[in-house]
Amino acid sequence: MNKNFVIFMEKYKESKIAVAVSGGADSVCLLHWLKKIKMDIVALHVNHGLRDVADVETKYVCEISDKLNVPCKVFYWHGDKPESGLESAARTARYKLMMDYCNENDIDILLTAHQADDQIETFLMNLGRGSGVYGLAAMRAESIRDGVKIVRPLLKVFRSELEEYCSKNKIKYFSDEMNDDEKYTRVKIRKNRHFLNDKLGISDERILLAVQNLSRTRETLDKIIDQLMSEVIKKDYARFEYSFLFDQPYDIRLKLLSCLIQKIGKNDYQPRLNSLESALDKLSSNCKITLSGCVIRRLGADILIVPEGSTTSFRKRK
Repeated sequence: MNKNFVIFMEKYKESKIAVAVSGGADSVCLLHWLKKIKMDIVALHVNHGLRDVADVETKYVCEISDKLNVPCKVFYWHGDKPESGLESAARTARYKLMMDYCNENDIDILLTAHQADDQIETFLMNLGRGSGVYGLAAMRAESIRDGVKIVRPLLKVFRSELEEYCSKNKIKYFSDEMNDDEKYTRVKIRKNRHFLNDKLGISDERILLAVQNLSRTRETLDKIIDQLMSEVIKKDYARFEYSFLFDQPYDIRLKLLSCLIQKIGKNDYQPRLNSLESALDKLSSNCKITLSGCVIRRLGADILIVPEGSTTSFRKRK
């Protein structure tokens, strides 16, 4: 078993934990490791009904959970499925089902099996998009969603180690055929990233080191943003002077506006960078902007951000 994983999990020894188990090598290995270190866990599995083997995988997850004496809860994604953006919609549905269960059962922590290869792929995908610090810092080891702490304890463990553990211990797992479909950017990166090492000498370990360094920068920025937000955000809106935002360095300005919109709009994700840059440009003069479920209004020296559908009267938002 990986030592980094054991050390990482030490602080959660007394916690009740839910763990997302898909049936793939990563999550199946995670389930076995958690049981081996005697964590108090419940397995959560979501059947999206999108693949021919979905029911077979569900049955297997239930079987291995039962064999390990781990409670297992299965969810089914019902309803119409979108023709475009299916992968994103499935992810959103999956998290909602698991978050709702955690909140209903007083479980504060959900573990996912994202590992080092996923982290590298996320970094390279975001690099290709021209992302800034927040995108290049990739996935957080710990984050909060809908009041539940999402924890990724395998971000320093490579997929090969997880598969090797399963192989040595004769643990069955499923492989998703989508992982071989190169119409997905992540799969293209997965199949070709070895050229970075082979041709340029940029190893996976060096990429992870860069991600780690960028993560520290992100943490510093987070503290600054949190402090600024606490000064202007009210129960369901934010009001501040133009100078409060525009006296900040550009990156702080962008992130502060992004976080305010996410918080007030109650969004899972923050607006895209180009949308934020456009909004900042418009705020250089009096305007009214709608973005990500929020209305942003500037009148003279004042800026007001409210949920879409709310009044934008400055007199009622003192």
